[in-house]
Amino acid sequence: MESFTKATSLIQGAIHQGVAEFVVCAGARNAALVEALAQAEEKGLVKIWRHFEERSAAFFALGRCIAGHPCAVVTTSGTAVAELLPAIIEAYYQKRPLLAITADRPDGFSGTGAPQAIEQEGIFSIYAPTGCVMDWPCDAPWHCNISLDEIFTIQPITWTDAPTAVAETKNRLDVAALARWLRDEHELGTVVLLGGLEPDEQETVWNFLQDLGAPVLADATSGLREALGGLQLPDGDRLLRQSPPGKVLRIGDVPTGRFWRDLENSPQIEVWSITRTGFPGLARPSDVLHAPIARAVKALGQPEPMEDPSEILEKTARRAALRDDLLEAFPESEAAWVRAISLYASTGKSMFLGNSMPIREWNLFAQDLRPVTKVRANRGANGIDGQLSTWLGWTADEDGAWTLVGDLTTLYDLAAPFILDQLVRQNRVIVVINNGGGKIFDRLPQLGEMQEKARQLMTNPHTTELAGWAQMWNMNYLAVRNLDDLDVLAPGDNCTVCEIFPDASQTTEFWNRWDRIS
Repeated sequence: MESFTKATSLIQGAIHQGVAEFVVCAGARNAALVEALAQAEEKGLVKIWRHFEERSAAFFALGRCIAGHPCAVVTTSGTAVAELLPAIIEAYYQKRPLLAITADRPDGFSGTGAPQAIEQEGIFSIYAPTGCVMDWPCDAPWHCNISLDEIFTIQPITWTDAPTAVAETKNRLDVAALARWLRDEHELGTVVLLGGLEPDEQETVWNFLQDLGAPVLADATSGLREALGGLQLPDGDRLLRQSPPGKVLRIGDVPTGRFWRDLENSPQIEVWSITRTGFPGLARPSDVLHAPIARAVKALGQPEPMEDPSEILEKTARRAALRDDLLEAFPESEAAWVRAISLYASTGKSMFLGNSMPIREWNLFAQDLRPVTKVRANRGANGIDGQLSTWLGWTADEDGAWTLVGDLTTLYDLAAPFILDQLVRQNRVIVVINNGGGKIFDRLPQLGEMQEKARQLMTNPHTTELAGWAQMWNMNYLAVRNLDDLDVLAPGDNCTVCEIFPDASQTTEFWNRWDRIS
């Protein structure tokens, strides 16, 4: 089959599968795909984004999937294909409909070592099977590899209508075992760990938790952290470690907090998970209900109100007061800066939290009075790469979008702002906590016993500042070294980089005192 006809057939199939957005990294090998997409956009069938760097492009496409738009990333051949793997892995663990379309050299070049000829079929292993686009189940990543000649004949394309969709049949959801578990042995004490939720799940889950009345440790990505009032546990990881429950109900994505990891070594604590991804998030035995969360929670019906035998909720006010006293005592520590930024960001429309310290510190120290319901993070594989690109993809068509990331996370994704001119720039704010390296590793108990060289290898200390990066991509820039500097932060018609330099001594003393709170 002639290359342009093959390319057209593939793009037509992707559109029929519900893909209406394509992120294109163009090259000679995928030119036939590019031409087919250009004709499709001219007919109003698709939206095309362009990027030059495949890894950032794939994470941007992942962001579009998170926003509810199945998206494809289109590459040329060779190592360009391999650059998609990190985003494909993240999409696999998030169960997002990310489609990889990769152009390949003609069949005879496979295994020859010729330029731009690598083994592309099956390159993503379990994370994105290679196959026909019409075989894609559209609920996880998929890979379509197409062999193309660089020379092809361009023709006007006649687009066909998508096949009539078959109505989805919903099987009866069996929640009997979970319902019995919730009713039984109240004296053990039940705590809810609330991970990331989809927007259409939040109201149903909130109502369920209000009726249940159990203590909740909610991640910001649930969108309910500030809405739970007295049910939410401040400093919940340590509270639960000191007063462990007998039963844990996890709802949503795998929780961020330390207590969830502690459950690996606490087999006496019974664990049930309700999750749309199906991943248990633990290596130890636990029970999992793999189902759409809102549907599962509704199927449970009216829960019997829980008692709190360990009186965890009575301890929360004191812990919250101690936390707030420390933040006030060390106003330029990293934790206090997160609190300050959370107050500013609550006036925006969304927040994307970077992995490592930012999301953990936000869960611990962000304000809890103003609801922040639209919060996302890449918590599939928990990597720090592609964070800015994912944020830009998730919020491409909205203003007032904020992100809070670390310095190494930013350095990992310096090409992300290339796409800014193609999306809404107004009132965007990139807040970077620049503490001069991977300071999350300072919290590792064994770090103090390691050799100095080993500590440097762990933390990657640096003196890089981001003013030049902001200028390079035509973004506004604000350096913040004290509270007065933050007063001039005023989002406007452009994207603003707000680089915060915490006081190292205050940060150290804050954590020393924080660790002594009992």
